Amino acid sequence: MLKYLQKKFALSEKGAKDLVKGSLYSALADISMMLPVGLFIMLLEELLLPLLKTGILQQDYVKYLLFVCVILVVMFYCQYLKYTNVFISTYTESATRRISLAEKLRQLPLAFFGKKDLSDITNTVMGDCTTLEHAFSHAIPQFLGAVISTGIITLGLLYIDWRMGIAVLWVIPLAFIIIFTSKYLQKKYSFRHYQSKRICADAIQEGLETIQDIKAYNMKSTYISDIDQKLETSEIAHIKSELTTGAFVNGAQAFLKLGLASVVLVGSELLIKGETDLITYLIFLITASRLYDPLSGTLANIAEIFMVEIPIQRMREIQEMPIQIGKEDMSVQGYDIVFSNVAFSYNNGEPVLKDVSFTAKQGTVTALVGPSGGGKSTVAKLAARFWDPFAGTITLGGQEINSIAPETLLKNYAIVFQDVTLFNDTVMENIRMGKLNATDAEVRKAARLAMCDDFVLQMPMGYKTAIGENGSALSGGERQRISIARAILKNAPVILLDEATASLDVRNETKIQAALTELIKNKTVLVIAHRMRTVANADKIIVLADGHVVQDGKPEELLKEAGLYRNMVEVQKQSVNWAL
Repeated sequence: MLKYLQKKFALSEKGAKDLVKGSLYSALADISMMLPVGLFIMLLEELLLPLLKTGILQQDYVKYLLFVCVILVVMFYCQYLKYTNVFISTYTESATRRISLAEKLRQLPLAFFGKKDLSDITNTVMGDCTTLEHAFSHAIPQFLGAVISTGIITLGLLYIDWRMGIAVLWVIPLAFIIIFTSKYLQKKYSFRHYQSKRICADAIQEGLETIQDIKAYNMKSTYISDIDQKLETSEIAHIKSELTTGAFVNGAQAFLKLGLASVVLVGSELLIKGETDLITYLIFLITASRLYDPLSGTLANIAEIFMVEIPIQRMREIQEMPIQIGKEDMSVQGYDIVFSNVAFSYNNGEPVLKDVSFTAKQGTVTALVGPSGGGKSTVAKLAARFWDPFAGTITLGGQEINSIAPETLLKNYAIVFQDVTLFNDTVMENIRMGKLNATDAEVRKAARLAMCDDFVLQMPMGYKTAIGENGSALSGGERQRISIARAILKNAPVILLDEATASLDVRNETKIQAALTELIKNKTVLVIAHRMRTVANADKIIVLADGHVVQDGKPEELLKEAGLYRNMVEVQKQSVNWAL
């Protein structure tokens, strides 16, 4: 049963156990709510009936007052147990769920993030988890508890008088049938509403991320019109979803009320015929009026349970994604990177790399050049095991990198990508990302080598200045220099530079290349560049085109060949004299 609940509701083992406990205590709380009914019936038997027969009113009020106090204590304690085992457990499980999702995302290959956008993943971790919080605190345990308590009460009613019991209970299965037969329509419109909300969230985030381009190209009216249409579509989907669910739930709840009428009719007939007594009749009448209240809430809970299947399925997709695994420790012989017949494609589409083979030796600079889309950045990311190749092998120091845990592997890499990512923190802490235990002096030394002093010392608080989300307070070149400072600070044996100086002017590029010259001594260096003069002093050039290695050798050797590399060098030399 626990395994079924774990799979059905995407729960941890403890979460499944807590759900069972919460459901049992919900049932106990529902049953405790019938105690006042029992007390009222006892009052009828011991006070009202003797009064009608003898005209004398019993005076033993202390006993009834004691019963009232005991019932209140029992009801309070049952509600307390329900609260602690439903609400507190639910929010504890929600925290576990979010941590579990975050840990899973940390272990997934970057191929997964290439298929998902940021708002979609954020909505799963935050929005979907919030939806499940409400379902597991207000719907699922209450539904299961109501089923258990109703079943127990049903057995008691049938035992007292099966005819009156049927009169009370016949509406219950039919009300549930109405809800369950409408499940398809409820899920259909709920899914449409859910999808439309996601589309709106994507559009809003896209607008925030591209607001500069929207203003630059005078697209404000077009963007507002588009988002208004998406919001209207979402609103209509929401209304349809609520109307569909509300129509069936309210219809089932209205039908449930017919049970009270049937109790009145059947009980009256049996009472007239003398086949039951007044006390029994009143027991069923009062019980029916109390029994249908939690059941009405249960019908609404079932509708909510139907709707949580969508976020549960989305979470299950993430949890079932294959992760990159490997050994936590590694023993390598040097830091040579060797590609052997490597093939790779994104999303099982057109191959990006086809039978790529080369060696990047330790202590040398290996440059990857070629036309855009040739596979240069893909090679660098495969070398760091951001993805795993579809075919062939990649080794570091003689050990296949797909046998090494990604986090263990990346301890040996310092990476500067073309797209720099910075955090909403100070300059000092952004550079310290390269080595978390680095001293301030070490951070400043790396920053000076990366030519960061030029602009950091002009800031209001120097290295303690906050730079905004993703370095919004900095220029492109300044952001790139901070990224280079990180790599210098890490001082790893393998360095990957993807257009590391693309956003720098000629003066700063020359200075940073001098700093990088010191950094890369005795290290394995892979450099991606489009400017041929950037890689003119590389030890080895790998020319990639259409996913193939078309040339491989030293720069001076490739310049003598009539090939793509020489053509790229000549074209860039000619471009120096171009003018508008």
